Amino acid sequence: MKIQKAKSEIQNCISKFKVNTKKTPSLKALVLQQATPGHKIQRAKSKMQSCSSKFKSDIKKRAFTYALDLIKFMDELDNKDLSVQVIARQLLLSGTSVGANIIEAQASSSKREFTNFIDYSLKSANESKFWLALLRESGKGERETVDALLSETKELANILASSILTLKGKRKP
Repeated sequence: MKIQKAKSEIQNCISKFKVNTKKTPSLKALVLQQATPGHKIQRAKSKMQSCSSKFKSDIKKRAFTYALDLIKFMDELDNKDLSVQVIARQLLLSGTSVGANIIEAQASSSKREFTNFIDYSLKSANESKFWLALLRESGKGERETVDALLSETKELANILASSILTLKGKRKP
């Protein structure tokens, strides 16, 4: 009852000030929405869903770009060296697995399955850090390129680790 009264008072105020709703059609709607108690909750949910879908899109793009950068980097390595061949193969598997598991997580049917795929993705990112560090320290990879790839790997791993903590309820979003 109080909500209806507030809405009618707002409508009276708007009509007294003779707001031309043709020029500003959303003004009246915005004022009426502000009077609705559920509006703030719906707006917050909408923002969260928007942020969530943006995050999902961003993480997928980053993981995909990361995998492409790894492939380009590996194409520049000396493939005649046996140790480079082994490390590059392992790096290719773990590095591309990061994005593949993120994609699988988004197609999962339960929260538990989603969390498991994100966890696998994190493990693959951590493994990739190991292989990249080996290439850098052995001098088999160009230091600047490896450092850039390591930096992106660490950032992806941090995002994934934070997501896992949130999913498991150990950290608030």
